[in-house]
Amino acid sequence: MIPDLSVKIGKVKFSNPVLVASGTFGYGEEYGAFFDLNKLGGIITKSITLNPREGHLPPRTCETPSGMLNAIGLANVGVKRFIQEKLPFLRNLKTKVIVNVAGSSIDEYVEVVKRLEGKKGIDLLEINISCPNVKQGGITFGSDPKCAYDCIKAVRDNSTYPIIAKLSPNVADIVEIALAVEEAGADAISLINTLVGMAIDLEAKKPRLSNITGGLSGPAIKPVALAMVWKTASKVKIPVIGLGGIMNTQDALEFILAGASMIQVGTGNFVDPECSVKIVEGLKEYCQEKKIKKITDLVGKLKT
Repeated sequence: MIPDLSVKIGKVKFSNPVLVASGTFGYGEEYGAFFDLNKLGGIITKSITLNPREGHLPPRTCETPSGMLNAIGLANVGVKRFIQEKLPFLRNLKTKVIVNVAGSSIDEYVEVVKRLEGKKGIDLLEINISCPNVKQGGITFGSDPKCAYDCIKAVRDNSTYPIIAKLSPNVADIVEIALAVEEAGADAISLINTLVGMAIDLEAKKPRLSNITGGLSGPAIKPVALAMVWKTASKVKIPVIGLGGIMNTQDALEFILAGASMIQVGTGNFVDPECSVKIVEGLKEYCQEKKIKKITDLVGKLKT
């Protein structure tokens, strides 16, 4: 028996539930030398902003116990060059392509999605609402329900692509934010983004990152991510995409049992470039061994 690993978000059908997380896979082409990218359920690009960004000065990554910190600062080529230089490669892939969008104001988000609208090779948008809203005193879009709602609603009103809202874990109530973006028209939710962390060089008596703090990812945040996925999946009616420390098939299955319809591999890509496709094969083997016909039959089947 060949198990059915396919999953749907809106009207988009994925061949399997394994995605690669934004910021850990470049623009896709960078990993093409390691394996056939079409074996993935989908590729999520690094965050695209209206204008090119150089990001923070180095050092902007460092390893920590069971994880890593990054303060890249959304470095990217900007939406114009993305369309001209990166999209031609992506549109030749059979796997689904999800463009991650970031901005510092709602107007910026809207302008980026307007420029992406109707472009061949894009299947969905993932809206990174873990960004500071410069017009609201630096509050992150994802930390306030109204701000999150307004951002996703504006994108929804200006795009025909299915929309995934990527949520920050650095909030008091993740469910409240999730319900707000669902009401605003999001087709799915991905969580969690990185936790805020820092590391110190004892000899130099300085932070290890030029930005002082950065985003903590990797196995260290998996228990937090699992809890937030479980809490959220039971409250919303749209699919939840789980990420945070997924390094192998067992990790992926735990997220699926907790309620995730799909998963994203992030830090695992740095440890093993083939991590994501190994998880695809692992899910297939698990379903065959357990005689599970459809991977969707496992979603949310955690016994509590």
